[in-house]
Amino acid sequence: MRICIITEGSYPYVVGGVSGWTHELIRSFPDQEFVILAIVANRSLRGKFVYDLPDNVTEIHELYLDDVDWGRKKRHKCHMNRKEYEALRRLLLGQETEWETLFDFFQKKDRSLNDILMGEDFFNAVTEYYKLNYGQLVFSDFLWMLRSIYLPLFTTLKMKIPKADLYHCVCTGYAGVLGSMAKHIYGGRLLISEHGIYTREREEELIVAKWVQGIYKTIWIEQFRKMSNFAYGKADLVTSLYEQARELQTEVGCPPEKIRIIPNGIRVEEFQDIPGKKEEDKGRINIGAMLRVTPVKDIITMIQAFGFAKEREPSLKLWIMGSWDEDQEYAKGCFELVQIMGVADVVFTGKIKASEYYGRMDMTLLTSISEGQPLTILESFAAKKPVIATDVGNCRGLILGERDDFGAAGIVTRIMNVQDIAQAMVYLAHNEQVRLQMGENGYRRVKKGYQFRHMQDAYKKIYREFAEDMKLEWKEPQTDSNGREE
Repeated sequence: MRICIITEGSYPYVVGGVSGWTHELIRSFPDQEFVILAIVANRSLRGKFVYDLPDNVTEIHELYLDDVDWGRKKRHKCHMNRKEYEALRRLLLGQETEWETLFDFFQKKDRSLNDILMGEDFFNAVTEYYKLNYGQLVFSDFLWMLRSIYLPLFTTLKMKIPKADLYHCVCTGYAGVLGSMAKHIYGGRLLISEHGIYTREREEELIVAKWVQGIYKTIWIEQFRKMSNFAYGKADLVTSLYEQARELQTEVGCPPEKIRIIPNGIRVEEFQDIPGKKEEDKGRINIGAMLRVTPVKDIITMIQAFGFAKEREPSLKLWIMGSWDEDQEYAKGCFELVQIMGVADVVFTGKIKASEYYGRMDMTLLTSISEGQPLTILESFAAKKPVIATDVGNCRGLILGERDDFGAAGIVTRIMNVQDIAQAMVYLAHNEQVRLQMGENGYRRVKKGYQFRHMQDAYKKIYREFAEDMKLEWKEPQTDSNGREE
């Protein structure tokens, strides 16, 4: 079976999280052929992979959302027929849309985006949308904003998609549109696996964004909702990480009968017998933050909270462990904040091997403003370390337990609450027995319900079901007792 994994802003360009999950999923099915279709911002990322692609990845295709023919000379007249125009019009108006008609329009000829977005058909559709809903705005501003909104979508619709039997999208959004278009063109199956709820995540980002103002935020949010709802409708199956996420998917438009819950899983054995504390750690209470230095992880609040905690417990040391290349401006601001506050014992390690550091930690810390089901929490549990995490995604369920009665494996705090986070650090620093017991609780939890082989078995069942449904050959992966392919 040939499987096309469709990613957006993740694998194979960034480390950890969704990317790590994708990499391990591919590795766990070595007898299946995988093709990667990766969506990124622009050509500056071309071929800049941070993973060594597994041997069963035979092709990789890249879609650059900002890579357009805007301003090029005309190549083909782009007048739409009545059916094509009606599909475009209904898409803009947020009405039930024949997306397949738009797929055919963009795929059958090498359409010029300049001709389309500057053409009469798009102008007329935008004008109707404007008069019906936004007549109080300046029309010229509205027109150019709609062009900027539809530019990446139309770029996506022009993409030449590799043929596969199964299209596995790691989110909805543009990836979901590509998967739906591939299903229309080639007739394969469509599987969507959401780690975070795409529509909600884009909404959260747009609310605080400075590049778009006022009512235009609402229009952008609605655009992401249109794409996600369409993908949900076309998917044969949608997976979710936990019950609350399943409920959110249903709220934003996914048919509940399509959803199957499959929690994340890690190879717990990789965190057994890992190196412990070093001589230099003597007398220290080490706090580890295993993450990318990006705004969504809210490192600013983390540093501020640590500064207050350090005043109350001088033995604390904060290890911020992960890459800072993704948003260098934000990372620079974090480095400067440490200097401005004059906080001692804050270490930025850069990219490291997690298993070499977890054993040195007394607890781990996650201050994100948005998460799904963080692998770093599961890794901490595997290393028997308690976790302090903000109340986002499935953090509360993982730490306090929703599928067992083992007890708390850490402390849940409010988002962006310096006082809460500082107090949690100080409390665990002053209560060694509590830390140790929480570490044991987390270890029991990850062993019972979040091992990699559990996740692998669930996806093996799905892949096999699709293969049998399409009468394709399916080869069972040969694994050892730890879930590694032999």
